[in-house]
Amino acid sequence: VQLQASGGGLVQAGGSLRLSCAASGRTFRWNAMGWFRQAPGKEREFVAAISWTGGSTDYADSAKGRFTISRDNAKNTVYLQMNSLKPEDTAVYYCASGPIVTTARAQYQYWGQGTQVTVSS
Repeated sequence: VQLQASGGGLVQAGGSLRLSCAASGRTFRWNAMGWFRQAPGKEREFVAAISWTGGSTDYADSAKGRFTISRDNAKNTVYLQMNSLKPEDTAVYYCASGPIVTTARAQYQYWGQGTQVTVSS
């Protein structure tokens, strides 16, 4: 599975962005997908994940109520809609693919290259 993240950019606090992650490979639709982020000087942290059916999702506390993860298996794409963005959301955002919905970074086998999100105050 190869993953290509896009949609990052510069936005003011309170604004919105939608990240996309396009996947190649026949196993995409059978895999859970996750979004992680890494701010400068910090560990990569879990943001959200979704099961292969889309029926199960999980969010970090920081994302609950503001971010929504979704997927379109027909398009081999997973999305992260981010609303009410805050300066502390500034990070490189990575999509990842793995067998189950989990917050554990090590469980994800495939990673995209990351897309920069910068939120100005």
